[in-house]
Amino acid sequence: MTNASSTIVFSLSGFNAIVSYRVTLFSLTLLCYCVILSVNMSLILTIILDRNLHEPMYICVCTLCINELYGTSGFYPKFVSDIMSDIHIISYAGCLLQVFVIYSYAATDFSILALMAYDRYVAICRPLEYHSVMSVEKTAVFVYLSWFVPFCCIVMIVSLTSTLKLCGSNIQKLYCENWSIVKLACSTTIANNIVGLISISFYCGHVLFIVYSYVWLVKSALKSTEGRRKFMQTCVPHLLCLLNLITALLFDTMYSRYGSASVPQSLRNFMALQFLMIPPILNPVIYGLILTKIRYRMTALFMAACQSFKLMCKL
Repeated sequence: MTNASSTIVFSLSGFNAIVSYRVTLFSLTLLCYCVILSVNMSLILTIILDRNLHEPMYICVCTLCINELYGTSGFYPKFVSDIMSDIHIISYAGCLLQVFVIYSYAATDFSILALMAYDRYVAICRPLEYHSVMSVEKTAVFVYLSWFVPFCCIVMIVSLTSTLKLCGSNIQKLYCENWSIVKLACSTTIANNIVGLISISFYCGHVLFIVYSYVWLVKSALKSTEGRRKFMQTCVPHLLCLLNLITALLFDTMYSRYGSASVPQSLRNFMALQFLMIPPILNPVIYGLILTKIRYRMTALFMAACQSFKLMCKL
């Protein structure tokens, strides 16, 4: 285990703190994943099946839900199987793959939320230009870039991590995380630190762009009753999702780099898991409840499904 090309199996010591209540955690985690799959798939299918929802804002919401499914698929199946296992290990290749999926999921979330902020800015501040600026073709390009750019960034990060010489194999978390692997290195990590800081700065730029957009949105919304109504209906859900994601990721990132070892493992586990549990459930629920078109359409589909079920029961 002296170089990056050796076959390495990492141990995930975060599971040591959950042994006493793993049956309960297994049940709750399985329920949580089922809820994530249900609410996100419901929203995705609702938007895909209803042509009236084939608009830039709803396409972005659909893309956000697809990303939630993608990100959680890199964590939950492995996590659920590990909870009931007595051995908590992951292969070197599997660990890097998990890092890629989880990190690209988080980065793509920021990109999609930035795109949604731009969409709302154009819709409210430049309404006459909306259909030309956010045409179907341009929206498709923006959505493609919101996936492509984060994937390129994370490929670079994971590639650099894969070249490190490692002097340890114990990751003190419930899943693989890039900084936890970098801390095991016995070779220089200057390149990793530089690329990591550039990536963090790049996505902090996304947050600043969103804040800047919302400054103009608020100014524009205050000018008319219609503007305020549109802002409350379409922008508030976006802000709630953004705050939800930033809070969850900030806890995990700050603790990973600067956290104290005296913090109980159970609290560390919770801080590490919240951005993989809370946003994937809350985001589709927030959009499904607050956006009128989606709420009405989902209600109509639910009622239709209930009627079909009743007819089947009578037969």
